[in-house]
Amino acid sequence: MLALQGDVREHFHALEACGADPVNVRRESELAAVDALVLPGGESTAISKLLEVFGLLEPLRQRLRDGMPAFGSCAGMILLAAEVLDTRPDARSLSGIDMTVRRNAFGRQVDSFETDLDFAGIDDGPMRAVFIRAPWVERVGDGVEVLAQVPSGPAQGRIVAVRQGGVVATSFHPEVTGDLRVHRMFVDSVRERATV
Repeated sequence: MLALQGDVREHFHALEACGADPVNVRRESELAAVDALVLPGGESTAISKLLEVFGLLEPLRQRLRDGMPAFGSCAGMILLAAEVLDTRPDARSLSGIDMTVRRNAFGRQVDSFETDLDFAGIDDGPMRAVFIRAPWVERVGDGVEVLAQVPSGPAQGRIVAVRQGGVVATSFHPEVTGDLRVHRMFVDSVRERATV
């Protein structure tokens, strides 16, 4: 669990509820010791600056290049993108997924909303998704699987969940709804990769 800023506690509890043994990562030695990493929602520019301050930016990029599984929600999605639109010039991303993301695409805090999403690979009906100053995906590269799109309204069809290899990203916050299906999918995929 990347524990520099954001919804760290909420993700931590969701991972525990899925049977994982999460640890907080703030140092390079802690990053080197984990099998996978969750990048929480929060403020993407602040997290990218803290990655540099804590000496984690390049080591994390390398771990992702080496195939470490990761899951990012909201700000985590922005950080995992290869390209970010509407961000500050000093913001850094990790290029964990070949996608272009538009930061704050759904609008400001007052434009936050909830909707039900069909999520590929997750059973038991639609998932309630909470969008808070959320990004959306404008472009996906070859090998990137689209997992969910906004079903209706002005943003209908916008991509809000993707996967490339072992890296998953959502523009919404599954950690705040009590629905553990995205976390469980990620934890199960990490376990499957560990046994291969």
